Amino acid sequence: MIRLPDPTVRSAAPTRPAGLSGLADQFGRVARDLRVSVTDRCNLRCTYCMPAEGLPWLPKPDMLTDEELVRVVGLFVRDGITQVRLTGGEPLLRRSLVDVVDAIAALDPRPRIAMTTNGVGLDRLARPLADAGLDRVNVSLDTIDSETFTHLTRRDRLSDVEAGLKAAADAGLTPVKVNAVAMRGINDTDVADVLAWCLDRGYELRFIEQMPLDAQHAWDRDDMVSADEIRDRLSERFTLTPLPAADRGSAPAERFLVDGGPATVGIIASVTQPFCAACDRTRLTADGQVRNCLFSTTETDLRGPMREGATDDELLGLIRGEMWRKRRGHGIDDPDFVQPDRPMSAIGG
Repeated sequence: MIRLPDPTVRSAAPTRPAGLSGLADQFGRVARDLRVSVTDRCNLRCTYCMPAEGLPWLPKPDMLTDEELVRVVGLFVRDGITQVRLTGGEPLLRRSLVDVVDAIAALDPRPRIAMTTNGVGLDRLARPLADAGLDRVNVSLDTIDSETFTHLTRRDRLSDVEAGLKAAADAGLTPVKVNAVAMRGINDTDVADVLAWCLDRGYELRFIEQMPLDAQHAWDRDDMVSADEIRDRLSERFTLTPLPAADRGSAPAERFLVDGGPATVGIIASVTQPFCAACDRTRLTADGQVRNCLFSTTETDLRGPMREGATDDELLGLIRGEMWRKRRGHGIDDPDFVQPDRPMSAIGG
């Protein structure tokens, strides 16, 4: 089994100038979107994410309790976060997820609450989550072919994902969005089929370039299917009309009307056309680490200080200091780029 190194935790005091408000960085960006990993565990074994035997999961004592997690989220909201996205691993595996959503929805001001999930188990939890305050979901689905799905995820669960998507739509968790990664030689020739499938069901599809966040560190840019390639493949069957760039804001996806609309498809070119200049995101891991970037190689520990009695203001100071250190960009194209030790399942999407 792959052994993951311990995260590198920042120890230096924050250098953020006094007098600033909100979660600002030194390049003028302000965080509004918090990605919260509620667990590092997952019930699929996607080939581009982790090995077949899985990964060494976090011991339960290392994970934030519900009360700790909601306390920290409340501090982010106090300092300007307006959207909270729950991620994993697979967030549906956290048994207390409905209670967590209910507590976040009770914060004042109330943030928008979204969730990214693989959809397995969503059929039974969509309604309770909606009733608790979840606003919408993104479901990861790379293929609609059962054989390819089983090959990619090492699990025969496509029908469960389909049931979860339908349940989410029925529960009003709309717009229901589907996230797909195209992989060369596996599903890259089927992207138009996935779009047609989503259009028929009223789901909004987003293709995402594969990023260097796998536990195996086997990512190779030459093998990555680029945004331009995805657009070309889609254009073989559909007419794509770009929406005005001004409508994008800080959203990562470039959106296109499909055959004149109103339906759209999005393409997220995280690698070839990075959107770091407009990034308004920050992250909290399941074990209480703040990461100012998905590709950061260091992070700030909140769990330790919190359990040692840190006040809200002290914790907020740590959060603000981490945000101030955010780099201008993720640096994938830099010659000295180093892939994070933690894989996506441990960071949270």
